[in-house]
Amino acid sequence: MDSPPPRDLKPKKKAPSPRRDGREAAVQFLYGNEAQGAFDAAPEALAAFWSLRDAKPEVREFAEELIHGVVAHLGEIDSAIRTHLENYSMQRLAAVDRNLLRLGAYEILFASHIPPQAAINEAIEIAKRFGAEDSPRFVNGILDRILKR
Repeated sequence: MDSPPPRDLKPKKKAPSPRRDGREAAVQFLYGNEAQGAFDAAPEALAAFWSLRDAKPEVREFAEELIHGVVAHLGEIDSAIRTHLENYSMQRLAAVDRNLLRLGAYEILFASHIPPQAAINEAIEIAKRFGAEDSPRFVNGILDRILKR
């Protein structure tokens, strides 16, 4: 008698929530824009991005809200981040961390409909996925200082 084939014992990865997916997309867009040397949230730039990254309509809508907010307040956001960097300059930060901080700072400072602690927690989780080993702790520390100011 043959035994059944072994089951895959690895837990299946749960799909991210639409809001987490939207935040991840926003960070990816900001990262790509920065790598190209300019923050351009024009419809054409967003259309080009979405042609490369599949997303549900609610994910796109949330991501674009975040992207437009970060771009609109970039000077204020970068100033808030610089204020809390110790022994670092913005240019020394890893690009992923820099754009995660921008997104988190935008949510804390300007997105009143998003609880600040949720913004920090989401940034930490995204840092675990896209950043370096010490990124989650670093992002948490800077965003926490921005929140407490």
